[in-house]
Order: sequence, then C-alpha cells, then structure tokens
Amino acid sequence: MSDEAKWYVVHTYSGYENKVAANIETIVENRKLHDLIKEVRVPTQTVVEIKDNQKREVERKLFPGYVLVKMVLTDDSWYVVRNTRGVTGFVGPSSKPVPLTDAEVESLGIEQKQIEVKYSVGDSVKIVDGPLEGFIGTVESLDLNKNRVKVIISMFGRETPAELELDQVEVI
Repeated sequence: MSDEAKWYVVHTYSGYENKVAANIETIVENRKLHDLIKEVRVPTQTVVEIKDNQKREVERKLFPGYVLVKMVLTDDSWYVVRNTRGVTGFVGPSSKPVPLTDAEVESLGIEQKQIEVKYSVGDSVKIVDGPLEGFIGTVESLDLNKNRVKVIISMFGRETPAELELDQVEVI
C-alpha cells in the first residue's frame, strides 16, 4: 500500500452528494482520520440560468451522483467511506477502488497545479509550445489565477497580442 493520498470517485444516491460529503467529513473529524482522508469534494460549476426572463446564477453539480475523495487507501479508510450513509460504492471493478490518474485529476480541474513563473511584465520571452512556438515577444500581463500570460509578438511587421498558458513561454 502506498501512503500517498490519491483521488477516488465514490458513487452516491442521486441528490445525496453534499450530504455524503458532509457525512464523510464529520466521520473524519470524529475519528481523527485526517491522515487517511485528506479532502472530500463535490465538483460544481456556476451557470447562468434564465427563467421567466430573470437571469440567475446557479451552482450545478458537474458529476451528479458522484463525490471525489482524496485519501490514502487502507482497509480503514475504505470501510469508513464505503459504509457512509448514501454511498453505493467506489468506482472501479467489483469493490476495488481505482484512483484517478494525474491526467484525469488535471483534466477535471480538481487540483490546480502551481506553475512557478520566472518572468514578469516587460520581460522578453520565447514561446516554447503551441502554434506560435519559436516566436519571441514581450510580456504585457500575467494572470496567475487563470494560468494565462499575454505576450506581444512582432508578426509580419505588426505588434500582435497572444494569450497563452503560463508554461507555454519561458524567459530568454
């Protein structure tokens, strides 16, 4: 058994996602299982809904019927989660939970990986990935929260802005 926490997908009764997440967190608190069960999430997104000509922001579950749990898989942690009220089981063959791969975790946007930026506004950078690879430009703005950088590149004798991901450019 590895003692590294991984993300697992837990199947719940539909509509019970928040209750299951709260129940697991309560059990973790009561039994002091913080070292085994690190985090419980119900992935949601905010959507604008138009009803009766009124715009409203509504939180929608991305995966109805599922809760994501970051935990170290042991008999104890499995038993606690599996026997939480509202849980129908783990996602995986028979009753063996299968952790999400790093790529799946990244694509679901569960964890934000921090990118260390070695450049700042005004620096000359080289684009190292994407369709503009090889171009050199100047950093105009950085948005670390959204993982974006705006670079002004000289293309066909014109200044052209390009918005890229932080790791698509590096300082010269």
